[in-house]
Amino acid sequence: MSRVVVITGPSGVGKGTLIRLLREQLPQLGLSVSATTRPPRPGERDGVEYHFLDEPEFARLAFEGAFVEHAEYAGRRYGTLRSELERRAAAGEPVVLEIEVQGARQVREAIPDALLVFIAPPSREALRERLVGRGTDMPEVVERRLGVAELELRAQDEFEFVVVNDRLEDAVRELVAVVREAIGGPVDCEP
Repeated sequence: MSRVVVITGPSGVGKGTLIRLLREQLPQLGLSVSATTRPPRPGERDGVEYHFLDEPEFARLAFEGAFVEHAEYAGRRYGTLRSELERRAAAGEPVVLEIEVQGARQVREAIPDALLVFIAPPSREALRERLVGRGTDMPEVVERRLGVAELELRAQDEFEFVVVNDRLEDAVRELVAVVREAIGGPVDCEP
C-alpha cells in the first residue's frame, strides 16, 4: 500500500483546514473520503466530503469488513473504506486520512507503517471557541464533542508527531515538513 498519512485530533481543532493547506503544498497527496452516518451539512456532497450512509448500510459494511477503521464519535459512525485506500494504492498515490483518535488507533494496527499526526489545540478554551464559532452544531452537540475532546487530548502522547494548531502558518509549516519527509521529497518548504 502507498504511504498512508493519518491526521487526527479532537473535533474543531482545524484538521480539515490543515489538510487543505497541506495538499496545496503537496498535491501528490490524495484525500481519502470517509464514510459517515451523520447527515450532510449545507453544501456537502455525497462522495466528495463524505460517503453519507444510513445506519443499516454502515453496519452491513462494518460486518463485511469493508472498513480499515471505523468508530463512533459524538453519536455518529465514521469509517475509512478499504476500497478507498486500495484504489489510491493501485495508482501509487500517497493518501491522507482525516479521522478520529479511535480510528487512528485501528489504522496503526492495520497499517503499521502509516504516519500518524495528532493535531492539538493551543488550549481547551480555544477549542471551545472554535466549536461554538463554527456554528454548525447545536449546543448539546458542542458539549458532547468537548467531552470526547477531553479524552482524545489525553491520547496525544500515543502519537509520534503532535502539531499544535495555534498559529495556522506555523502549524502548516510543521505539518508539511513531517509529511514531506514521510512520503519522500525535500523537507524544506515555504507555507
